[in-house]
Amino acid sequence: MKNYFDCSSLSRRLILARFLKGTAIVATGVSPLIGCGSNDKKTTGPLDELPGGDFQHGVASGDPSDQAVILWTRVAPLATNTQDDDIPVSWEIAADENFSALVNAGTAMASAQRDYTFKVDAQGLQPGTHYFYRFSTASHQSITGVTKTLPTGSVDKVSFAVVSCSNYPAGYFHVYREIANLPDLDAIIHLGDYIYEYASDGYASKKAEAMGRSVMPAHELLTLADYRQRYAQYRQDEDLQAAHRAAPFIAVWDDHEVANDAWREGAENHNDGEGAYRDRLEAALRAYAEWMPIRPPVDEDIALLARNFEFGQLVNLSMLDTRLVGRDKQLDLAAYFSSGEFDAAAYAADIGDSSRTLLGVSQREWLLNQFASSATWQVLGQQVLMGTMALPAAVATQQLTIAEFTELAQLAQIAVSTPEQLTTDQRVFVEQKSHLLQLGILPYNLDAWDGYPAERAMLLAAAQESNARLVVLAGDTHNAWVNQLNHNGDVVGLELAVPSVTSPGLEGYLQLATEQQVAQTEMGLVQLIDTLQYTNLANRGYLAVSFTPQAMEATFYFIDAVDQLSYRVLEAREHRVRLDS
Repeated sequence: MKNYFDCSSLSRRLILARFLKGTAIVATGVSPLIGCGSNDKKTTGPLDELPGGDFQHGVASGDPSDQAVILWTRVAPLATNTQDDDIPVSWEIAADENFSALVNAGTAMASAQRDYTFKVDAQGLQPGTHYFYRFSTASHQSITGVTKTLPTGSVDKVSFAVVSCSNYPAGYFHVYREIANLPDLDAIIHLGDYIYEYASDGYASKKAEAMGRSVMPAHELLTLADYRQRYAQYRQDEDLQAAHRAAPFIAVWDDHEVANDAWREGAENHNDGEGAYRDRLEAALRAYAEWMPIRPPVDEDIALLARNFEFGQLVNLSMLDTRLVGRDKQLDLAAYFSSGEFDAAAYAADIGDSSRTLLGVSQREWLLNQFASSATWQVLGQQVLMGTMALPAAVATQQLTIAEFTELAQLAQIAVSTPEQLTTDQRVFVEQKSHLLQLGILPYNLDAWDGYPAERAMLLAAAQESNARLVVLAGDTHNAWVNQLNHNGDVVGLELAVPSVTSPGLEGYLQLATEQQVAQTEMGLVQLIDTLQYTNLANRGYLAVSFTPQAMEATFYFIDAVDQLSYRVLEAREHRVRLDS
């Protein structure tokens, strides 16, 4: 049932009467108000007496269902407003971009209590349908956004763009601009690290000042005001705004929405003198709930972030929290070294602990039930790599580089078969380092699922038992990966891990200075890791993935630079993946 009306002859008294009646359908955090704005940039008449505001942070939509979608904006109060005035905001959603076929509308208050962010759960929509939406205040009208509801029943195709790790001072958000130009997206899946918490001289900020992208506030984020200001800065980026208004977002957080390497009770980047971690977490979650177009009130119940989206009978998408709700503290390989020796027994006991959890018991049980879905494709949207990323222990513990390990293995073989071919330096190298070839293998990143192998095995076993066509989407690492997911010798699924929007990847950590070094290292990793099918260690980008009843098809797209205003798409680096149903 429509709840909009003609504003042309309304008096301020009638507007306030409708305010008090309060019939708008509004999400948590905004009070009901019925009224309306104007299609003009500036409204005349009685509405001028109401507090106004503009829409400098754009518009967004998210968390679609088959009959509803969250609409979001933020109203920047005008200088003429009285301090902390609530601001009436009208919203409209229509079947056409001219808004001649309105489907729903209403007015509600944006308040200082929620940082003037405004969310409405627009209902009464049709499945699998594109809609146009906009907002207005007494003084301004927003730009128009486009959104789409979930389809039902038999579906021919579902298409996503997948991104993660958008660090503002590390570079321009060209990747978001590329995604905004994609046609026919059902949703944009954001896998976390939407913001970063570091100070202006922190991670990946070396070129920020020159690019005009120094973060605000300049200090590390700790309070609610800090997190709000950082989100506000991000959301003024024109490329990010373009992506938000092009399609609905389905988002989860990772660690940097709070602090680096977060877990259930703390974080690596929460230190003495920074107050209680719980206070910081609550502030970060409240800002996230305010600024992201999500339906659940995650600031009230953190577990609500885990949620499910059904794209008809084709795709069952489960969005997970592998970071904040249930995660046990990460293991650290460095802790198992004593006097230069690796304590393999202690490590084996800890890593083999079957009670270690990344998800927490409640979320894990919920996820296991999702595998019972009859959808053709089971898709997990989550933060960290699920594939087994085991490297030679000498490489994982940084005693040898990948290139050095490969050279040592080759020279060791020659030393056995034809030692006369070795130079004196090569012979000494083999004699001094050959013991490193016998150390076995270790996961290189215990912050990922490799640090929680028992729980991973449980999930893969459940997927195998249910005959799920499993595709796992991951972020976090800033690089592109394609991993085969195996359980008990059988292929259970495929993992597609996305590159970052701007955050630097392994190319910097491994000091890969040339294209040749990048290519050799990428090839070396694929050779060393049995289940790894592909990686890109050098470029920022995104993943476009589509599902049909017959196949999943995915393409990794990359750009050449994030530290320049001009950029180009690296067509030669595109990588395509297909998985038949």
